[in-house]
Amino acid sequence: MARRPRRTQSVVLAAVSVLGMSLGLAACGGGDISDTTTAGGDGGASCGDLRIAVNPWTGYVSNAHVIGQVAKEKLGCNVTYPDVKEEVGWQGMADGSIDTIVENWGHPDLVKKYIDDAGTVEDAGLTGNDGIIGWYVPPWMAEKYPDITNWENLNKYADLFKTSESGGKGQLLDGDPSYVTNDEALVKNLKLNYQVVVGGSEAALIQSFRSAEENKTPLLAYFYEPQWFFDELALVHVDLPKYTEGCDADPAKVACDYPPYALNKLISTKFADSGSPAVDLIKNFTWTNEDQNLVSKYIAEDGMDPDDAAQKWIDDNPDKVDAWLS
Repeated sequence: MARRPRRTQSVVLAAVSVLGMSLGLAACGGGDISDTTTAGGDGGASCGDLRIAVNPWTGYVSNAHVIGQVAKEKLGCNVTYPDVKEEVGWQGMADGSIDTIVENWGHPDLVKKYIDDAGTVEDAGLTGNDGIIGWYVPPWMAEKYPDITNWENLNKYADLFKTSESGGKGQLLDGDPSYVTNDEALVKNLKLNYQVVVGGSEAALIQSFRSAEENKTPLLAYFYEPQWFFDELALVHVDLPKYTEGCDADPAKVACDYPPYALNKLISTKFADSGSPAVDLIKNFTWTNEDQNLVSKYIAEDGMDPDDAAQKWIDDNPDKVDAWLS
């Protein structure tokens, strides 16, 4: 899901196996670019190849396959879905091996490098999704310890969160290492008696929250929205010091909550100048958190193939799709 200068700066591989789906995503990203799915439609030459990077969280998969299905069925594109980390996707757009990233979580360092300085990547507009990153506890904990949702009380409860991996401190469970996170700096700068422990994929985080709620075991973990899982379990956000503009400018000194993210799309400059009809489709694509969460639920909870899940949403929302194509 950066989801700050990396989700280094974040919602599927491990996530994929747990959810029983075969997306070919590597738990939050392997380093190499490899095509995992190819879809060709009639008249594919009229559009040519469309290579949509896929990052390892289900919400992103939903964006990618909805756009991909429309591009294949309506524009005749030959669509592939390279499975990459967030930063590798930017590199791919710069070297011409990837055409688009369809859910970007900030990355101001990469914006400067590839958009402002090199000019090899372009902003393709907002997705319509509002992104949130933060720390969460399962509902039972917020009910039993109401003040635990204020960061200033976390040290009081640190012993509750101790695990075999946390070195005698409370455990803060993080997501995949490729996700946007400030958590190491936050723990240090807020003087919290906690140890950040990597939890792995989106699916692993979800299972941790499920188990914590079912068994009434303590859990403090990194998580994010948009996220279909909130419809299943109303996780409770822990309030960190309020975000203000620039409070996260120095990654080593961050002592504030994550910013709100207006998620956007990116395209390679080469692709933008190619004349492909998919360029306008990507630029016009916009939907809501609710739309994304519904498709993500089809994939993650109902076990649908991503293309089938995308097609179901497309069939049920012809007016929105027509607007992208106009």
